[in-house]
Amino acid sequence: MVRKPTPRSTKSSAPVLRAEALRPTIDLAKQVYQQLLDGEIPRMRLPLRTKQNIAFQMREGVWRLGRAMGTRSARKQDGALMLLRTFCLVDFINEMAAENKTSTLRELYYISEGWKDGKFHSEDESNLLIEDLEVLCERLREDFRLHPEENGASVIGDLTLRERNRKGLVKTFNCRDDVGDGGYALPFNVEKEKIEFVKTGAKFIIAIECGGMVDRLAENGFDEENEALLLHLKGQPARSTRRFLKRLNEELKLPVVVFTDGDPWSFRIFASVAYGAIKTAHISHYLATPAAEFLGVTPSDIETYDLPSDKLTEQDVRALQAELTDPRFQTAEWRSEIELMLKNGKKAEQQSLAKYGLNYVTEKYLPEKLADMGILTR
Repeated sequence: MVRKPTPRSTKSSAPVLRAEALRPTIDLAKQVYQQLLDGEIPRMRLPLRTKQNIAFQMREGVWRLGRAMGTRSARKQDGALMLLRTFCLVDFINEMAAENKTSTLRELYYISEGWKDGKFHSEDESNLLIEDLEVLCERLREDFRLHPEENGASVIGDLTLRERNRKGLVKTFNCRDDVGDGGYALPFNVEKEKIEFVKTGAKFIIAIECGGMVDRLAENGFDEENEALLLHLKGQPARSTRRFLKRLNEELKLPVVVFTDGDPWSFRIFASVAYGAIKTAHISHYLATPAAEFLGVTPSDIETYDLPSDKLTEQDVRALQAELTDPRFQTAEWRSEIELMLKNGKKAEQQSLAKYGLNYVTEKYLPEKLADMGILTR
């Protein structure tokens, strides 16, 4: 009997989204309030988020903040304004929680227009303060009900999960049988109170940079034939996408392979998935999947499969040279591939595999590469 692709719903009381996450913001406000009562100049101490205080931890395989600390004080006007903005933000976060609301980062920026002297001068300024609050409270911005305009990417394959929507309804569905051609779209919050993994028939995850390649693999039935989950990274992946991948890898014990274009910028997409980025060093241990492996397109693939290619730009060359000193690319294999790309001066897109027909990527390229990696058997 054909399975009816209708999500199943159950009514449940809506949980308070990680309520304990807001406690540190109240504690922070209490500390500064006590300083004012004691006649002290208000101040806060927080880890410095400078390049000098960020290091790549080889054992963990992720970026980490160091131990250097800085003080934000109201002794000077700039410091006083930053403290004012901080506690306007804390008040706004707790107000949202009381009203069961969320806000985009862009909305927050415009909300601050009503804070008079506490308003932000740019969205970059408000984003940086949110990251500071993450560091101070050891929580995620998602815990503070703040999220970017865009949600995460999408997943296609035999993965059954339960999702609790904003009305408290819990829906159970399969990411292949109960969704449309675009797959299951990830929300900005992918934590356990929002998404619960029920079961999967997949043996591994292939995280793919380009939407066109996800469509090609899905249309060719690659996920069903090879028991794979297809996850669209949408270029440089959102935080929710990286967190979702990490949960799949750790909780379901699914290997992760990353399939991107063959250029220096795509290599960095892989690195952000596997090891995290300097910008999010304070939460890299929460987002990164160090067990992830790079599948391709590699510089060697361009030669081995005689792929159509483009000439490297000067910017590409500088990026590759920088990657030779990047701790995330210090294995012999990565150095060899980067040096080969610099030597040959070529880069190639995933879609260049279509040179040999629409089925080539699923019938030859991926099976060969995944067999060499021990993911598939020949």
